[in-house]
Amino acid sequence: MRFVHIADSHLGLAAFNRLDPECGMNLREKQVYDNFLEGIEVIIRQRPEALVHAGDLFDRVKPKTRAYTTVLSALERLREEEIPLVIISGNHSMPKTRYTTSPFEVLGYHPAEIHAAFRYRYEKAEIGGTVFHLLPNMLHAEDYAEAFNEITPDPSSENVLVTHGLVDMLSDKRLRTVAEHELDATILSPEFDYIALGHYHSQQQVTENAWYSGSQEFCNYGEIHDTKGGLIVDTSFRSVKHLDLPHTPMINLGTIHCSGLQASEVLSKIRGALESLSERERDAMCVLTLDDIQKETMHTLPRREIADLKSRVLNLKVRVNTRDEENSTTEATDIRAVDYVSEFSTYLDTQQIDQKSREFILKKGQQVLRTVTERHQENKHAAE
Repeated sequence: MRFVHIADSHLGLAAFNRLDPECGMNLREKQVYDNFLEGIEVIIRQRPEALVHAGDLFDRVKPKTRAYTTVLSALERLREEEIPLVIISGNHSMPKTRYTTSPFEVLGYHPAEIHAAFRYRYEKAEIGGTVFHLLPNMLHAEDYAEAFNEITPDPSSENVLVTHGLVDMLSDKRLRTVAEHELDATILSPEFDYIALGHYHSQQQVTENAWYSGSQEFCNYGEIHDTKGGLIVDTSFRSVKHLDLPHTPMINLGTIHCSGLQASEVLSKIRGALESLSERERDAMCVLTLDDIQKETMHTLPRREIADLKSRVLNLKVRVNTRDEENSTTEATDIRAVDYVSEFSTYLDTQQIDQKSREFILKKGQQVLRTVTERHQENKHAAE
């Protein structure tokens, strides 16, 4: 069988403080929706016999309305082209108890041919001469082995395993997200003609017959070197090929060596790095490193001009290595994590406030934001 393998669409993912000027939606969120639907058209042009999605279609258990309507639009196109969808739930869109309704329940009302596994158990589907063995994200890590033991590959058919989790040989690359489970190597059985994996966001071959397709989009800055897209799989010829899919670019603008530079010179170099971008790259997520910069130079960089430069792209993440204390400034890698303390300072720079009032508001506001952020992190870790 010839099919396309994708995973980790994370529909509903939003980030940054940028809005689409036409619809008012978070710009990053809209990019994810638009690119997903364009990706469906790319997949359709491949004329696959099926589309396999290995988990995390949605970014959350309770998807936004636009996330649902985007999926329904994609399903309608697949129905029109008579392409079946084989899909499992991943950890991001999996209810944490058996008593919460899964977002995948809604998909069952669409007339497209959908084979969905999301009920914490092994299920299988047959399309043509191929049997798809589906292991959705489980409540507990030990549940995978129990469900896997129920599988009996059909010797008269091609057999494809679809599951979601991190194989133990990649345990050092844990995403550390809720309900992330490590998959025992026994699941990577050579009895399957192909194993479609989801969860790890970089496209990677794990064994001769097992692949992560990777995510279509960059979901955090740690993925900047990852290969994004899908895979075209032909089990008859044992071939796996990369498929380019539309996504918002993430660009490393390099390192500015700031030793001996004044604030104005650093600012000029940042401006030059941004001006090197093409028109298409203006909606990109960018990373820039300021190396060996003095703290006093950092403090004298004009905030308003920095804010203006950052507004020229979707998001500009600035990594700072100060001369006084190496790597003293670090930033979270997840693009959904916003440095609200710094953002509040940048926001005040855009307001018509006298210096004394600004200093008072900044001090009080940052105190509140730090307290709220710390409590949020404590609650998050407690939940995990």
